[in-house]
Amino acid sequence: MRVALAGFLHETNTFAPISADFAAFEVGGGYIPLSRGIDIACNAEGVNLGIAGALSVARRLDWDTVPILWAGAIPSARVTEEAFERIADEILAGLRSAGNLDGVFLDLHGAMVAEHVEDGEGEMARRVRAVVGPDVPIVAALDLHGNISEEFARVVDGMVGFRTYPHVDMAGTGARAADLLHRIMTEGTRPACAFRRMDYLVPIPFQTTDTAPADALYAQLAALEAEGMGVRAASLFMGFPAADIPDCGPVAVVYADTEAAADAAADKVASAYAAAENGFSGQSWKADLAVSQALSIAARKGGPVVIADTQDNPGAGGVSATTGMLRALVAADAKGAAIGLIVDPATAKAAHEAGLGARTRFRIGGQHGIPGDAPFEVEAVVETLSDGSLRATGPYYGGTGLDLGPSACLRIGGVRIVVTSRIAQMADREMFRFVGIAPEEQAILVVKSSTHFRADFAPIASDILVAVAPGPMPLDPADLPFTRLRPGLRLSPNGASFGDARAAVARPDTGDAAGVQYSQDVIQQGRHP
Repeated sequence: MRVALAGFLHETNTFAPISADFAAFEVGGGYIPLSRGIDIACNAEGVNLGIAGALSVARRLDWDTVPILWAGAIPSARVTEEAFERIADEILAGLRSAGNLDGVFLDLHGAMVAEHVEDGEGEMARRVRAVVGPDVPIVAALDLHGNISEEFARVVDGMVGFRTYPHVDMAGTGARAADLLHRIMTEGTRPACAFRRMDYLVPIPFQTTDTAPADALYAQLAALEAEGMGVRAASLFMGFPAADIPDCGPVAVVYADTEAAADAAADKVASAYAAAENGFSGQSWKADLAVSQALSIAARKGGPVVIADTQDNPGAGGVSATTGMLRALVAADAKGAAIGLIVDPATAKAAHEAGLGARTRFRIGGQHGIPGDAPFEVEAVVETLSDGSLRATGPYYGGTGLDLGPSACLRIGGVRIVVTSRIAQMADREMFRFVGIAPEEQAILVVKSSTHFRADFAPIASDILVAVAPGPMPLDPADLPFTRLRPGLRLSPNGASFGDARAAVARPDTGDAAGVQYSQDVIQQGRHP
């Protein structure tokens, strides 16, 4: 079978401050860098990416592969029109010159929004279909956070979504999608498709498939495929909630031998999601209370206690440079604490110029004008310097090489800060180790991540807390200034619906009631500033 392969990945936070230009895709920011032709296989070898899984299937099934281009950029604001068109044009040109094809494999995200195109993946699929024609099967591997349009689901012949969050199954999902494509190519029959929209968003940290209720929801998908009722691929896309577009939100997509089988399975997935609404709850802590609680836990149980700085998660459009959690650590005079990554090229440069062991004044982070955030001006010691090159070997990155640029470990009393020049989500212990911090030996670890860190940090954590400090990605979707969602979509589990007069329901008062709430140790989901 002669199969073309391409990838174009971006998760778009339409409220984020920084767009994704072509340079962002060239660098990768936690993905492999933009790759073409045979370099795709070289760069993706052994890495946890959908394209890697597809290539492993291609070798097993002896496909004649035509690798065209693979590009991914760290989540941010919209993809620039120039970047989208440049990458799309190169993929389409590669398809036109590929000759006769039996199939097309696409490694996509599902939540891409460009400056001029809201349904990025749907637009790519439409353009690919226009090039290869109606008879060549197209199958896509996708992130479970995809904001999937029904048109996209029906333009392709199959889509397969991740089933884990943290996404430790990206390569496995690519392999499942490639196997589905092979079955369609060899049997010559297209599966029927069923598409269902669901009614509520879930805050990202509470979507983890490591715990209930998401664990059971995703286990159900595999069970549906194994029942022998003709279900070829069942996916639950939770949606990426920071996208102000009509297609934002959860959907179930099922491909099966018959329309009846697809409909029955999609209805089961949608019903299970509806029934799980009460289970999607969680706790979050203000920055100072998170540190206080972590110190208490570490004193009783030992460390490390891991704190997720969820509102500055670069995996959801954060800048990985806000200083709220750093200030809280320093104010508490925390000992054995580390935080990363703080992406601040100027501070990293200043540390290299000052040299190892230097004690000098720095102006750390806070450079993006995030409301409630500001640079942290403080005296610190330069403990370690690095060129920023490392290999992230944990389950999420899966061996990805990262180039974080000139980097340093700064120390303020008992608090160590990993400062880098380039951005990537703190989801791997090597991202502490490369500047000399042994994460297993710390009392507190603050990570700029919401959930992916769990894959590598949960095995060493005595506890995990979710903290809310100023950042561009609110924990509760109800705190985002939406204008274009579909009417009736609930902005959080059992929360207000878009279009309602929802301020009093979805957000706390600014008067005494809020003060009473914040006097408590725990801040419940949907009740934070």
